[in-house]
Amino acid sequence: MGKLYCDSTAVAETLQASSSPAGHWRDPNSSSLQAVDLVDQSAATTATIAVKDSWDDVIGLEDQQRRRLQRLHARGVLWKRPGDQDSSPVVFRLSHGGEVSSDGNCLFTASQRALACGIDARELRRRTVHRFTEDFGSASEQDKGVINEVIGHMYSPDLKNGWGVHVVQEVKLLAKKDDRLALDSAIDELVQLGMQRELAAESIYKERCSPVTDGFSWAKYMLISGSLDDEHDIISLQYTEDGLLSVDENREGHAAAFGDDIAIECLATEFKREIYVVQAHGSDAMVDEENCVFFLPHRPRSEICEPPFFLFMKGTGWCGAGADHYEPLIAHPSALISQEKVAAVL
Repeated sequence: MGKLYCDSTAVAETLQASSSPAGHWRDPNSSSLQAVDLVDQSAATTATIAVKDSWDDVIGLEDQQRRRLQRLHARGVLWKRPGDQDSSPVVFRLSHGGEVSSDGNCLFTASQRALACGIDARELRRRTVHRFTEDFGSASEQDKGVINEVIGHMYSPDLKNGWGVHVVQEVKLLAKKDDRLALDSAIDELVQLGMQRELAAESIYKERCSPVTDGFSWAKYMLISGSLDDEHDIISLQYTEDGLLSVDENREGHAAAFGDDIAIECLATEFKREIYVVQAHGSDAMVDEENCVFFLPHRPRSEICEPPFFLFMKGTGWCGAGADHYEPLIAHPSALISQEKVAAVL
């Protein structure tokens, strides 16, 4: 699964503010970047993937979403490499790339299918975290402070505020797998003293586990794929305005870190490509058919030297950005038509 937060725009603006860490983490040597034929490369990407040209069989869509997505496929979306006046625009027709597992790794499995790059999902996750770690390590202290603040808001929110937007807020903690027996023992001791089980677990986990509050803890968190090889398990504490709602102890260790906007930007940077999340909202989001599908761009912190790739989210409402599951889109390059005839201009 993945996460686009309802304040993802604010997150992006924060990343670009304060000397723009999103723009200054990397300073690539542009002379070493080779030009590519965007249409030829995109065609090669789609050649090995079997996709459906129609959106009729994609589950979970309302009629207005389906009609709009069919229009995107029929007319295409126009893209031109940003800042390059000499490059020719490309029109992409977007097809659904199939279902992917809702196991917490969907950002990376969907990206793997959309990229058709021959790299497995776990390696994409690892490369995403490596890209973040390198760029974060070279950032200024001011820029690091901005990123840390964004991460803290997402994974260790202030439970005294924010209830005007969220009904439930979640705190993420990292428990070392090697410490699980000791943690269970400490929780059991509190239970034996008469404390309610969930309150005992909350107390011990908050005391002994690591919160996700900065770039270094984010990197540890985002590496978690729900496998036995993970160093940490994810503990999730859910709260309402009245207090603790639930504790997800993740005892089997299968929970994976959902991909977020920071991860998408790092993935874009790693491959020097824009990533567009195509989000389709239903009628409960109170949008008309013309506006029920929109594009959320994520630009790399480097020169763009390859065509974009696209991910899909089926929204259900506005709060929480409507969904938390990514699916792949396959971009078919097509003949250039007039800008007035395409379904969207990116």
